[in-house]
Amino acid sequence: MNERYDVIVVGGGAAGLAGALALVRARRSVLVIDAGSPRNAPAGHVHNYLGREGTPPRELVSAGRAEVTGYGGEFADGSVTAAEPVAGGGFRVTLADGRAVLARRLLVTTGLVDELPDVPGVAGHWGQEVLHCPYCHGWEVRDQAIGILGKGPMSVHQALLWRQWSDDVILFRHTGPEPSATERAQLRARGIRVVDGEVAAFERGGVRLRAGEVVPRDAFVVTPTFTARADVLVSLGLETTELEIGGQVAGTYVPADPTGATAVPGVWVAGNVANLMAQVIVSAGSGLTAGAAINADLVQEDLRDAMAGEFSAAAEREVSELVLGERRHGVRA
Repeated sequence: MNERYDVIVVGGGAAGLAGALALVRARRSVLVIDAGSPRNAPAGHVHNYLGREGTPPRELVSAGRAEVTGYGGEFADGSVTAAEPVAGGGFRVTLADGRAVLARRLLVTTGLVDELPDVPGVAGHWGQEVLHCPYCHGWEVRDQAIGILGKGPMSVHQALLWRQWSDDVILFRHTGPEPSATERAQLRARGIRVVDGEVAAFERGGVRLRAGEVVPRDAFVVTPTFTARADVLVSLGLETTELEIGGQVAGTYVPADPTGATAVPGVWVAGNVANLMAQVIVSAGSGLTAGAAINADLVQEDLRDAMAGEFSAAAEREVSELVLGERRHGVRA
């Protein structure tokens, strides 16, 4: 690593790589620091990414890293423990191994953590038979037996949504609220059965209830709590905000403007750390937007520095001309 860069990107997923690519193509010096723990690691493929449909996540990252490197971008493997402003402008970024590096701007794309329901078997099958997003995985489990884990007021909506991919959907109430009469009618109209009682575990091929019954299911849908990986941003004085959907807290995110600029000047965010619902292609788009905004901000700073240098040079020329003039006329300087 060099001692100083125009931009340090913290996080090497789709958002970070897209931002880095825009910046290196703008001839900025860029360092991407990546901990190597992508959220979508358990998934077999990336979906709804135009032109890259079905690409394995690591293959997409590998291609992105090669593109960034091809334009002169640099990478460092490791975790960032803190970032802080430095005198004179810019930031110092400290890695877990003690290394420190400076940057004029920061782009944080650290993503989020899926906090799964405390049901045995859910974590072990996460990203395979246990799913959460129909647009990410619905096609892969089409026409299969699907179970929905009731957790909050959005459970009925979730069951109705997944019904688009299969006509064999069961809503397991678990700890979720009793559906209203209207919701019961909606579920009946779409042929969705409701099973009362808490779920004890998800096993390959079935959902085990606490009463002991096993209901055969090929796929099990759960709703995680989406928690922003915001430690680096918190170290800079930023705070996370809760996102509520349908009366239920879905998770936390870091607020930013449409370009990704945060309340701390010089710090941008992109991807899931700022948008819990963003799929991979949306995260990549937000990284590109942030990268372009950062470059525009640096252009303005470069202009201010150049103008200040021009004014300083002009002032020096005026003083020199005055001194020379005084000397020509025999005036002591």
